[in-house]
Amino acid sequence: MAVHFDKGQAFLASLSDSPGRSFGIPDLVIFDFDGVIADSELISLASLQTALNDFGVQLELPEVQRRFLGKSVGQIKTEANTLNPNGIWDGFDKHWYSVLFDRFEKELASLPGVVSLLDRLDELGLPYCIASSGSLKRINFALNIIGLTSRFRHVFSSEQVNQGKPAPDLFLHAANTLGAKPERCIVIEDSAFGIQAGRSAGMHTIGFLGGAHLEGLEGSHRNLLLEQGAHDIIYALDEITFSSPRRMS
Repeated sequence: MAVHFDKGQAFLASLSDSPGRSFGIPDLVIFDFDGVIADSELISLASLQTALNDFGVQLELPEVQRRFLGKSVGQIKTEANTLNPNGIWDGFDKHWYSVLFDRFEKELASLPGVVSLLDRLDELGLPYCIASSGSLKRINFALNIIGLTSRFRHVFSSEQVNQGKPAPDLFLHAANTLGAKPERCIVIEDSAFGIQAGRSAGMHTIGFLGGAHLEGLEGSHRNLLLEQGAHDIIYALDEITFSSPRRMS
């Protein structure tokens, strides 16, 4: 299911995940963080399940994933609040992050292929960034754990915009800050909300199915991402290749 970016090709194409597809070189590559850069979704969801349980909301892990994958802390609290008869969430963020960061320190790793893809982007001089629903505190903590802090000079969080994913605000903010036209950006995302946001922003969206949280769910999640408008689907980051540093004319 390779996706190749080449100076001689048109940048955007129709919805498909057929192998060998080729496009022009983008101006900016935007990575989601959890489940794309860091293999963190299972850890995050399990930690969220623990924190929710501690605050009186008991959900099985598959239900936690279905409800909250790709959502910001604010969105999680809003939805979970409807499930809690007490509706009391003071201290939830701090408690969840305490559980989460402890597990990050013990278990967190980057996704296979991340470093080699970043090396290739640096070699070609193609700018890239992170745009995540997570807080800056959470993203920066995780980047430090996996040793990639120095690789990402530009990190954007839903905290910085009025509306997080699935609204396009975060991706548009990243593109505007880095001087890239939305239609010349590619977004690499694992969540339905992220794909919706990328499409709404007018960007080329690549659905990524390589995270541990999607093991055994690749077929159904692939269909979900395609339903939300993903232009392409990949199962490993090394399926994305670039052949030239030159931009399209």
